Amino acid sequence: MYLWCQDFGPNTTSVVPVSNESTAWVLSLSCPDRAGIVHAVTGVLAEHGGNITESQQFGDPDTGLFFMRVEVACAASRENLESAIGVLGERFSMTWRLDVAGRRMRTIVMVSKAAHCVNDLLFRERAGTLPVDIVAVVGNHATLKNHAEFYEKPFVHIPVTAETKADAEAELLALVERMDVELVVLARYMQILSPELSAALRGKAINIHHSFLPSFKGARPYFQAHDRGVKLIGATAHYVTADLDEGPIIEQDVERVDHTHTPESLTAMGADVERRALAKAVRWHAEHRVLLDGHRTIVFK
Repeated sequence: MYLWCQDFGPNTTSVVPVSNESTAWVLSLSCPDRAGIVHAVTGVLAEHGGNITESQQFGDPDTGLFFMRVEVACAASRENLESAIGVLGERFSMTWRLDVAGRRMRTIVMVSKAAHCVNDLLFRERAGTLPVDIVAVVGNHATLKNHAEFYEKPFVHIPVTAETKADAEAELLALVERMDVELVVLARYMQILSPELSAALRGKAINIHHSFLPSFKGARPYFQAHDRGVKLIGATAHYVTADLDEGPIIEQDVERVDHTHTPESLTAMGADVERRALAKAVRWHAEHRVLLDGHRTIVFK
């Protein structure tokens, strides 16, 4: 089957081969903002027989960048679509990505001893509500090996000490490459990644941490929060950078608390907030809904 369509040039046409079956694609892009971007993108998709089912865009007046996410049902081949989008990419200086909508993203989950976040991610994956394929659980302790095995996931124990940190991180990167991993999730992984590892995983490593006003660092943060009489507890899911807990924020969640809550109840509520925020961040990343805008993110929910 062939589709006749109008090209960009006047009085010219092109023939785009398409199959009889459509594929649902998701296209995400960013570029310097200027007139005609939406028209050009939707025009190319239409030329290839695409039916746009979802479209969101945002122009950031602070950075001068434009962001767009499009879902499209299209029967053209991936090769033809990428070739056409590549031409647009050069024309508009775009950073872009085309992927099959709903494809499960190959993911490693890193853990230490706390189980609430990894349990939640593994359950959601098994239930089909999280579009990831968790190919391994990696722990600096072996505490959660049984949790991984319950979900029939390989558990990789990579101990970390001050003396072995460089070797441990090299082993992790080798595992990421060998297993073709696209996303690394730090599910209460209690190790600070080196600047080199953070740079290697830029834009594809997500961390979760408790976030309070004021901030409480170190051991037993919920006990510190109780001692200070906080009125809100919360959590922040963000991309990993060399600046500890200061990477671009993807999602935040909070719960209001009062004087009746004990340190133990605050800890339990905090665990709920942490896993909710992390699951949303992972899902939005896997669905290509998160685009980096400097030290911020654009999230098309």
